[in-house]
Amino acid sequence: MADKSSKVLPDYEKPPVIEVVSGIMFEPIKGLAAPYLGVLWQKFNSKYPRCREVAPLLPVIERFDEAVAGGSLPFGEGFPTPRTWFETADGNGLIQVQRDRFLHNWKKEREEDQYPHYDYVINSFRECLAIFEDFLEENKLGAIEPIQYELTYINHIPQGDGWTALSELRNVFPDFAWRAPDQRFLPVPETINWQTSFVLPEQSGRLHASIRLGKRRSDQRATFLFELTARGISEDRSRSAMWSWFNVAHEWIVRGFTDLTGEELHKTLWRRKR
Repeated sequence: MADKSSKVLPDYEKPPVIEVVSGIMFEPIKGLAAPYLGVLWQKFNSKYPRCREVAPLLPVIERFDEAVAGGSLPFGEGFPTPRTWFETADGNGLIQVQRDRFLHNWKKEREEDQYPHYDYVINSFRECLAIFEDFLEENKLGAIEPIQYELTYINHIPQGDGWTALSELRNVFPDFAWRAPDQRFLPVPETINWQTSFVLPEQSGRLHASIRLGKRRSDQRATFLFELTARGISEDRSRSAMWSWFNVAHEWIVRGFTDLTGEELHKTLWRRKR
């Protein structure tokens, strides 16, 4: 897969991103039983001192040989182990591990937290993945056989940032316009939930974009939740091809964000630098 990320990408001084997830899904590692996760935590606990169990994620696979996009695979033999979280003390960093995947999150926990940009989050993922692979080798649990990669950016655009009512949706997302109430029977919508997808180059996956209305936890303010997720894998399963895939996925997410949001907000709110 060609890596086109050398192009200059749009860049923002104050992007609305509140979380980035980088991850790899692989053939289930049957030997990765719960006791091994305690051993794994010892590799991370100096930086990720908080640990807890949550429900496992179900696999969703991008396919191009079926009429309907997406799909699912069984967990494999045996009972699925819980998904284990290793979290930094400040809550900004999170590692997620289960039998068939490894993910790393950057999260904005406080208003003053600044998105550290792609190079930081992807390098953090690379470093943590290397430690996980060394752990698998040390314990003779087998090597990772990748099935799919994932990169997700979650953005919050709260009420007051370019919009005050859903009738002003076009200010934030110009492709969507709601005609004035005096021109139609229906009133302004109570909520919104929109999603679509775009095929990545060489059918190496899809970019999924979703917009829905929610509430911000900190102050319960109405907020657009704008999520961009790239999922897929290239034919070349080598590690160099994997990192090229992530770079292209990042380009599509950044350009997709810019393409789907309003130019006025780029300048006045998020302060586009290039």
